[in-house]
Amino acid sequence: MDKTVGVLGGGQLGRMLTEAANRLNIKVITLDAAGCPASQINVPGNLIEGDFKDPQAIRKLASRVDVITIEIEHVNADALHDLSPVVDVQPHPETIRNINDKFLQKEYLLKRGIPVAKSIPVKPGGDAKDVANAIDLLNGNSYPQMLKARKDAYDGRGNFVLRSSSEIPEAIKALGGGSRNLYVEEWVAFEMELAVMVVKTEDEPDTDWQIATLAFPVVETVHEDSICKLVYCPPRESQNSSVPLDESIQRKAQDSARKAVAGFRGKGVFGVEMFLLHGDILINEIAPRPHNSGHLTIEACGISQYEAHLRAILDLPLDPKSLEADRAAVMLNILGASTSTGHLKVRSEAAKISRASIHLYGKPEGRPGRKMGHVTVTARTLVEAEERILPLINLVDQLRAERLVPKPAKQESSSSKSEASTATSNTSSTISGPPRVAITMGSDSDRTVLEPGARLFSKFGIPYISDITSAHRTPQRLGEFAREVEAKGVRVIIAAAGGAAHLPGMLASETSLPVIGIPVKATHLDGLDSLLSIVQMPRGVPTATVGINNSVNAALLAIRILALSDPEIRKKLDMYIQDQTNEVLGKAERMQQQGIEGYTPLPAS
Repeated sequence: MDKTVGVLGGGQLGRMLTEAANRLNIKVITLDAAGCPASQINVPGNLIEGDFKDPQAIRKLASRVDVITIEIEHVNADALHDLSPVVDVQPHPETIRNINDKFLQKEYLLKRGIPVAKSIPVKPGGDAKDVANAIDLLNGNSYPQMLKARKDAYDGRGNFVLRSSSEIPEAIKALGGGSRNLYVEEWVAFEMELAVMVVKTEDEPDTDWQIATLAFPVVETVHEDSICKLVYCPPRESQNSSVPLDESIQRKAQDSARKAVAGFRGKGVFGVEMFLLHGDILINEIAPRPHNSGHLTIEACGISQYEAHLRAILDLPLDPKSLEADRAAVMLNILGASTSTGHLKVRSEAAKISRASIHLYGKPEGRPGRKMGHVTVTARTLVEAEERILPLINLVDQLRAERLVPKPAKQESSSSKSEASTATSNTSSTISGPPRVAITMGSDSDRTVLEPGARLFSKFGIPYISDITSAHRTPQRLGEFAREVEAKGVRVIIAAAGGAAHLPGMLASETSLPVIGIPVKATHLDGLDSLLSIVQMPRGVPTATVGINNSVNAALLAIRILALSDPEIRKKLDMYIQDQTNEVLGKAERMQQQGIEGYTPLPAS
């Protein structure tokens, strides 16, 4: 007789698990709130309305099913343990308990010889002094470090990057104000984040990993705002390349993930997140359930992680070859926009793209940053998949920028404002979103020099702000400008100045942001005085310097700096460079065909 599966949680993972069960004619009963995503694709009567942490509601679910599984690990493991003698719980409640406390999870893995980042607990209810003491014990009071909540932490909730001890009080407040148990984890300067969906088919822990586990292909994950944004299968050699990661490293990642999961009791799919660090693999976190980074298995593999989970917990046959990917794939998460329906723009655009599979989760309210769906694009090669999904990435970036724009403050009754208060108030680009670049000049007469570079930022879709800050006439305002722009999201400053040209160097002395100086050709000396003034900054105050009046190179240098941490900007930059190459090749071909005397230049683009 077919078994009935009970699922704690009816969000998007529960919904996709139910979709897989429907195809196998497996009955699923969900415990969650009315109208949850999973209930929308199930028959009436297969939803138990209630809190999936409530022992009474869990007992009610247990009375109607043969196997209980989870779509989220933040459940009542004690209640599941009490019910385990009368209903099969997968994975085992002991495993859920060990994993949903992230510090215990790392301790459990360490005891089994699995490499993880060093961590140390903070005293329950600890204050800033206790956190500082923990950091000192862990890494000798060095920064940055990660402060994390031990429980109920996912999608960036429960994590705080500490860059100095002064941020500890803010971090404690953000993580519950002392109401949650915390731990400190060492900062890992990883090269790349990887993930593997592991299927555990044997119930007992510490069984031979090669017998007890199977693995889906390794994928690369890219996070933004601590939430998974993109998943690549196969993983790339680097974020700036479409060449697949070395196969030996991929095998090492799969083996490391399988060894880690083999130590837990129970069956099913486990999502294993990892860091790639100088060719070595460090386990970051494990989820005892299907995972966001495995969504693309629906289209890219013989069976999905959801079907594999069902087969494992129900002891159905599972051919290892069915887990292999037969095509390249890129998955993009769709998050709630600034309006409740803004995310639907991604659906509309995705519908125009070949081999783009759209998954919306049926959530009624599109709150900013909420996971509303995902799109997976498949192709014969990763290059093709990346090319197809790029317009969607650009759209998602635009929606994110709109989402992060702060609401305008109420107008002051007085029309007069101090110079300092308006120093960085206006976003000068037509691109919405927090500014990434600040452009400033010593005089408005320098504006024409800066215009070509500003147009380049608009072409790349990079928001910027512009201002006038004279090094000699408004030195106090200059300092305020340098200190304020970083808080607004600026990552590079471009400063143009002529004559004595002290503006770029003075800005560089006031901030740790990179400053790019543009020497302006003034009335005398053809700009050589400006060039020498900027380029001869004293040791310890580095100021990048481009050619005289060359704001285009200043903009391109700023774009290259931003591209180091933004794969989408890097792709646009690569395309820009290729366009330049094609332009020269086209001119060469015309010259060869027309000769010097007959050559007609193409109009400037």
